[in-house]
Amino acid sequence: MKKTTKLTAAALAATLGLSLAACGSSASAGTASTSASADGVYRTLDEIKADGTINIGVFSDKNPFGYVDENGEYQGYDIYFANRLAEDLGVKVNYVSTEAANRIEYLQTGKVDVILANFTVTPERAEEVDFALPYMNVALGIVSPDSNVITSLDSWNADDQMIVISGTTAETYLTQNYPDIPLQKYDSYATAKSAMENGGVAWANDNTEVIAFASQNPGYTVGIPSLGSQDTIAPAVSKGNETLLNAINDEIKALGKENFFHADYEATLVDTYGTDYEDSLVVEGGETSAQ
Repeated sequence: MKKTTKLTAAALAATLGLSLAACGSSASAGTASTSASADGVYRTLDEIKADGTINIGVFSDKNPFGYVDENGEYQGYDIYFANRLAEDLGVKVNYVSTEAANRIEYLQTGKVDVILANFTVTPERAEEVDFALPYMNVALGIVSPDSNVITSLDSWNADDQMIVISGTTAETYLTQNYPDIPLQKYDSYATAKSAMENGGVAWANDNTEVIAFASQNPGYTVGIPSLGSQDTIAPAVSKGNETLLNAINDEIKALGKENFFHADYEATLVDTYGTDYEDSLVVEGGETSAQ
């Protein structure tokens, strides 16, 4: 039985503004021609359909959003959506494992057509990629061992390091707002988790991620459930790839009419977060509460 995170429902519901069965295709990357833009290369929607395969960048080690299970299949919240997107476009899906720091590069070099890797929308990233409509809410959070629960960064011990993953909003936020906190940087979620389990003082990441970590690993508490602004998660395509962007936006709007992302949550996230936070995390039809 999973450990219950030491965070009240009221606190999480107030702060979290925020995968089942998916078949990880082993199809090879598409070979259709590509179009060029000032920001990189990409395949248009027609080119993807002509090739019959869409290349989607996802995480392979971020359970429950994108991960590879014991059978070697991709699973998770992002995967559940990716499978449906490919199905509705009438193409097969080829999953490309990415790390946080590589997501923009993989789009700009044409290695993937879409990024569905728990990608938080920020103004800086929007200058380099085009984001589609959101499908989840998120903020930052900090998890630490029960023996030394971190509840504030204002009295941080200068001799300690904060674990972060390179290329994430947590790294950017801490660098800009808490420059005196030394960062212990890792390239993947797996290595960051390992560092936390092997004596890490604290780990800053998406609050959904650190809450999942505390839920799945006894001995840890999310002492800071919300840090910085309330943001959203959305698909991203290469800058200027309007045909694919429009198709994804149309898909998200259509899926909202059937409450698809609530079904996605119930299939992939409910074991980790429970039902109390479903409406706080899920975004249907691309419409957030602020809209």
